[in-house]
Amino acid sequence: MRPRPRPGARAAAAALLALALPAGLLVLAPPAVAAEVRTEEARVPSGSGEDAVELDTTLYLPDTDEPAPAVVLAHGFGGSKRSVADDAADLADRGYVVLTYSARGFGESTGRIGLNDPRYEIADLSTLLDLLAGREEVELDAAGDPRVGVAGGSYGGALALLGAAYDERVDVIAPQITWHSLTTSLFPSQTGDLAADTVAAVPQTEAAGVYKQLWSGLFFGIGSAAGGLLDSFGGGGAGAAALPTGLPEQLLEQAAADPEAAELLLTCGRFRIEVCEAYQTAASTGTLTPEVAAVLDRGSPAGVLGRIDAPTLLVQGTQDSLFGLGQADANARGIAADGTPVKVVWFAGGHDASPSGEQAQGLRDQVAGWFDWHLRGQGEDPGTGFEFPAPTGLGATVGRVQGGGQTIAATAYPGLDGAEPATRRAVPVSGPVQPVVTPAGGTPAALTTVPGLGALTAALGGATAEIPGQFAAFDSAPLEAPVEVVGASTVDLAVASPSGSATLFAKLYDVGPDGATTLPGGLVAPLALTGISTDPTAPTRVSVTLPGIVHRFETGHTMRVLVSSTDQAYALPDEAAVYSVGLASDVAPNGVAAGETTLAAPEVDGRSESATGTSRWWVLLAVLAALGLLSWLAARWWGSRRDRQISQVEPDGEDVPLRFTGVTKAYKDGFVAVRDLSFEVRRGQVLGLLGPNGAGKTTSLRMLMGLIKPTEGRISIFGHAAGPGAPVLSRLGSFVEGTGLQPHLSGRDNLTLYWAATGRPAEDAHMEEAIRVAGLGAAIDRPVRRYSQGMRQRVAIAQAMLGLPDLLVLDEPTNGLDPPQIHAMREVLRSYAATGRTVIVSSHLLSEIEQTCSHVVVMAKGQKITQGTVEEIVGTGGSVLVGLADDADTDRAVAILSSLPGVTAGRTDEGLVAELDGARRADVLQALVAAGIAVEQFTPRRRLEDAFLALVGES
Repeated sequence: MRPRPRPGARAAAAALLALALPAGLLVLAPPAVAAEVRTEEARVPSGSGEDAVELDTTLYLPDTDEPAPAVVLAHGFGGSKRSVADDAADLADRGYVVLTYSARGFGESTGRIGLNDPRYEIADLSTLLDLLAGREEVELDAAGDPRVGVAGGSYGGALALLGAAYDERVDVIAPQITWHSLTTSLFPSQTGDLAADTVAAVPQTEAAGVYKQLWSGLFFGIGSAAGGLLDSFGGGGAGAAALPTGLPEQLLEQAAADPEAAELLLTCGRFRIEVCEAYQTAASTGTLTPEVAAVLDRGSPAGVLGRIDAPTLLVQGTQDSLFGLGQADANARGIAADGTPVKVVWFAGGHDASPSGEQAQGLRDQVAGWFDWHLRGQGEDPGTGFEFPAPTGLGATVGRVQGGGQTIAATAYPGLDGAEPATRRAVPVSGPVQPVVTPAGGTPAALTTVPGLGALTAALGGATAEIPGQFAAFDSAPLEAPVEVVGASTVDLAVASPSGSATLFAKLYDVGPDGATTLPGGLVAPLALTGISTDPTAPTRVSVTLPGIVHRFETGHTMRVLVSSTDQAYALPDEAAVYSVGLASDVAPNGVAAGETTLAAPEVDGRSESATGTSRWWVLLAVLAALGLLSWLAARWWGSRRDRQISQVEPDGEDVPLRFTGVTKAYKDGFVAVRDLSFEVRRGQVLGLLGPNGAGKTTSLRMLMGLIKPTEGRISIFGHAAGPGAPVLSRLGSFVEGTGLQPHLSGRDNLTLYWAATGRPAEDAHMEEAIRVAGLGAAIDRPVRRYSQGMRQRVAIAQAMLGLPDLLVLDEPTNGLDPPQIHAMREVLRSYAATGRTVIVSSHLLSEIEQTCSHVVVMAKGQKITQGTVEEIVGTGGSVLVGLADDADTDRAVAILSSLPGVTAGRTDEGLVAELDGARRADVLQALVAAGIAVEQFTPRRRLEDAFLALVGES
């Protein structure tokens, strides 16, 4: 037994059991819990003396007569036990005893936040294990030793790692999106030679790095919220945090007696004093002091990974600017070094983007399968391999499903514990030595990553966030074959600085043939350089590890290494400077500076699986192909009887799920609702149908679904003529406005009843797939009357998805939803289209169409005004707000802009605005820069709403 970092835990647990168990703390299960799962809530004492706390806990007990393995679920930073309630209910429904709790300083638990300090938070976990060991429902390995796994995300994930290191009773762990070292996470510097051959290894330098100030400030703001502090004095309470509250008398009396102590309490909130002081030092200086490092290292698994012998499932996100893939890579190496089984799973999400509902369920199944095998010896052996999203050339925009819903599985994590090292493709990049300016005070700074939002450039519709003059760029030749980067690439730079030090940020851009740029994941690699050359003619070689990504660079695209001097998310130097940045190569005349070097891009081979990793895509495709064949045969047979209804199949029908050709709908009174409407939708697209009231959208959808017949023209679905009773309509799923659900039935019963009414075999419904894609989870078995509006809409979408239709048509799917529910619905639609199917959405919410759809058809007065991608419609024309470094240049800028074809410019209340009539923004910006005018801001003002109003107005 390893020593545990707290005294008297067993005695405290024994006292708790003596008091709590007879007290009858059984409560009714909350609605999210299945009917057969009971819950008990209790206040659990932990620690002693000044560090004693009460932990707010909920115990989920499955409906079983035999003792069962237990799982402790830990929440993320700023959350509470409620954050993991759905996961707990799911595991309890699978037969586990599940214990959730709010960590000290969070939720209804008392105490102060110690950042997973082994003396406090990790000691609390041991107290909870003592509690589980005393429950008759929990299976034991030995007296006082429960059979138990620990899982959690972010803050909870680090607790799982540290708990397994300090308490050997932990049998298995599943940490997710968490850290290896808080020091290198919050003060990163990705420079130096790599000491490992793993695919996402990043230098874990202990020297001072670049302070991640936005993420740190967000964390401290969550933990130091005044509401939690005032609650501890009795000045707050349930529901009181929403309104300003006066200071309680006790705090006022303390302030009068000791003003400094009272101020410290107000500024530190629920943090322990030493944590608060460490943050204040880092925030005010931007530097890593020994005192700050000591606080961060205490809560880091890095120094104790060798103690972990519990099989470990490491889950990390590819869209995570807080804890990147390199953190999981380092954890995997440290744990596997002593032979402990480790499996690594990457998913399309992280702190910057939530996974889709299907992905979330897939990860939930992964964790449950890991526990099933290692706690029960049941199920399929999950092995110790490596899984990651299938690389695509799509930008990692906010909420986008990377990999199109597919997962690649490799037999081993490259370079881990004797496995073959990562394969790295050599990609030549070139470019001259370039000056890079650091502005005084670090302003203006490049905008690439915002905590929780990921790639800001994608969120802004593709507008560049790099500041001219503040970066150097080095490009490859257009690629002759795709390059699938899985992990962290490396490149050598040559850098010089007048002061001998430099702060830089390295990025790997995907540049399309049209010049459009994508920054995968919105991720950057900070570089804190010291002791470098001050002579630009003899620069210092710097080995750089770029951010870990999963991205496919397509044929004809360019890989661009961009090195900038600023980034809004990080602390920046106050002094202005000019650095010299070039490429380093051994073949250069002086041994360092060169015009070309090699980018080493890691690649990983594996087999393609579904997003959940439990079924092969080819199986699903084979089923769909079989269904398509049956539909075609049925259509041919029916066509022999109804020749007028079914016409010849179009040869490209499978690639064009929907085609309108010259469709007109006129009524007997002479009113023409739709006139000569023609457009087509291709497989995998999410098409938004836009138009004002009376534009003909609903009429078009009714004709598409066979509810009414067009007067003229042809509507083709997968190459077959659409019409009332057409067999091809079996490949279409839809719902229009109201959900039509029976409130007294469960969601599952509603779906079963609906499918039975179609007369088709139950096995053709693919009900579980539809439920999973819609993200319904355990709630599918609750009565519909208990559902929120968002859940009702999800059930309606699942109903439309029954049979896995290849074409999904939804009329106003976000009606009545609040913003979080709209976001979730957006994820459902994107995930469904990512499987290769097609979605058509009619909506009045232009912002939702812009964020959800890939293509748009705009209608007005029954006619199509335009059709194209959202980027094509938004990206041309409009206006740009131009911010100049010197207002004295305004008149000259107006003259230059007005001389350009298709451009008019003038002063407004907002500043200098250029109206673009077909002119490209890039050309306008280039003209200003070429004239020597310094531009600080260049912001597109045109959004889909602007384009829509302009188009409809022109019609």
